[in-house]
Amino acid sequence: MKTNLWTIMKKEFARFFGDKRMVISVLLLPGIMIYAIYSFMGTAMSDQFHTDDTYLCKIAFHNLPDSIEAILDSGELPIDRQETEGTFVEENNPFLDQVHTKELDLLVVFPENFDELVRNYSSLSSAFAPNIDIYYNTASTESGTAYELITGILDSYESALSNKFDINNSDKVHDLASTEDTSAQIFSMMLPMLLMTFLFSACTSIAPESIAGEKERGTIATLLVTPMKRSSLAMGKIFSLSTIALLGGLSSFFGTMLSIPKLLEGSLDGLSASVYGVQDYILLLVVILSTVLVMVSAIAVISAFAKTVKEASTMIMPLMIIVMLVGVSGMFTGGTASDAAMYLIPLYNSAQCMSGIFSFSYDAVHIAITVGTNLACCGVMVMVLTKMFNSEKIMY
Repeated sequence: MKTNLWTIMKKEFARFFGDKRMVISVLLLPGIMIYAIYSFMGTAMSDQFHTDDTYLCKIAFHNLPDSIEAILDSGELPIDRQETEGTFVEENNPFLDQVHTKELDLLVVFPENFDELVRNYSSLSSAFAPNIDIYYNTASTESGTAYELITGILDSYESALSNKFDINNSDKVHDLASTEDTSAQIFSMMLPMLLMTFLFSACTSIAPESIAGEKERGTIATLLVTPMKRSSLAMGKIFSLSTIALLGGLSSFFGTMLSIPKLLEGSLDGLSASVYGVQDYILLLVVILSTVLVMVSAIAVISAFAKTVKEASTMIMPLMIIVMLVGVSGMFTGGTASDAAMYLIPLYNSAQCMSGIFSFSYDAVHIAITVGTNLACCGVMVMVLTKMFNSEKIMY
């Protein structure tokens, strides 16, 4: 009995360790990919919520008192400072508009004669303490950094004065991020990752079965002996699978779009997908369609190498990890790539375009480059699949 048991164990060990692809995909790849993903996410999250160390916060001050000016001048603070003049009025104020449009990180408004008001104020009195209004934009990482910097300076100064003034203690609206800004920020962070995942899941659910499944059942031989061009067979497979995958991916996508406002209800008021217009959805659909063509054609080529559906699913795993990484990159990079060359990278270009569309910062040229690159990539994959269909060694 022990001999039979050891024989079976040796046979299984020989089968497993004799297959290099299985050893790599089961023993090495998971650990390497998990390390890569979490390392990337840790670095990306740090970059998302913190500005570069060399960044100068663009801050405008109104009625800047001598005491605060002395503090700002005493150290080399990362501030690009400017001062406003005249009487502060909220309506049609150009500096408030600049904070809203993210051209300016912060607007700090001190009351007139701030230093005198602070000297004369007593915390024991029933009068209101002098109030400083700080206008910021939560949809901007730079604005958040500037807000933390200034409030830290003012809090330290206030502690030395025994609470002789307040910050944003008024009925004014200090957060100048609009509903459109908030919705764009949330959607551009979450949806590219979810959408790339949904599309890839839809592709993997049908493509391996159509190629590797037919090889496993032997029905691919019937198709290959028919009087049909192998290129037509390859394109027919890819286009039909792309259509089905597109429908499946879009179904999941629209369900997610409709559910996110409900999911975040209460924590983020005013979040709505209605901020996007028909043009935005058309551009998104074009990018999605070209992305599905790349995914399906790549999975089809990988599946043609495999002998069974199970083997194809294992071989597709590295591509799945790549799709997850590029999806996550749109979540943490804090903006879309400005270099046109980055849009020549398949899949990554799609995630960047999706992020740009959702954040209203897309460039039509970048979208055109992305679609053209994806179509070219699909054409190359069709040629490769055609060559594979012509190879008896691969297909049989």
